[in-house]
Amino acid sequence: METKPITKYVAELIGTFCLVLFGCGAAVIAGANAEGIPPSGIGLLGIALAFGISVVVMAYTIGPISGCHINPAISISMLAAGKLSFKDCIGYIISQCVGAICASGVLYLLLSGKPGFSMGEYALGANGWGETYLGKYSTQSAFIAETVFTFLFLIVIYGTTAKRANPAMAGLAIGLSLTLIHLVVIPITGTSVNPARSLGPALLSGGKALSQLWLFIVAPILGGLLAAGFWKAVMEQKETIVSKTVEVHEDISINRV
Repeated sequence: METKPITKYVAELIGTFCLVLFGCGAAVIAGANAEGIPPSGIGLLGIALAFGISVVVMAYTIGPISGCHINPAISISMLAAGKLSFKDCIGYIISQCVGAICASGVLYLLLSGKPGFSMGEYALGANGWGETYLGKYSTQSAFIAETVFTFLFLIVIYGTTAKRANPAMAGLAIGLSLTLIHLVVIPITGTSVNPARSLGPALLSGGKALSQLWLFIVAPILGGLLAAGFWKAVMEQKETIVSKTVEVHEDISINRV
């Protein structure tokens, strides 16, 4: 039975909501040491795992329904690769953005209950770069990081969901790859590789986070498109060649017998 479009869109909304709430929530609520609140301070590794595990959990929860994109860069890349219709791509992106915004709203409500809370320049786990952000990396570094690591993320997704891959392991591999990406990119941009994940916190934070949002839309989408082109031009062709080679070897073995 084919899944209704609205069901897929709701699944994408819920999946993106969980990704942003768990990932950004881990960063802003439990990421740093909090005096008198043990245990606290999960640090960079904990934040990276929060994002990665969120993807693993959602992959096995909504994957059978929508494919668990929860990322506009993935949906656009799949559209370019001919694996997603234009209509579903638009529906996915809208749902993902709404889910991210809602999650950021819930995160704001949680944080506003803490005494002394105030919205900073990069609040709610917003992405950014420059002199006032984490590692103080340049625009060039931020753009390259977001493009290259989104490209690599999509290559993992294409590879683990290919016909000859083990579908049972896809969610785990994709989640672990996102964890690895966060371990490297958090000091540079806070790690986006996902326009929706950046959109939610930036809209509510405003200011510098909102003015820098363009990079976290353009770079991940560019990386996704490059991955789609690379996979179609190089990797899919190799997969076909390998398949034909296996068939030839099987024929040879049968003839020898």
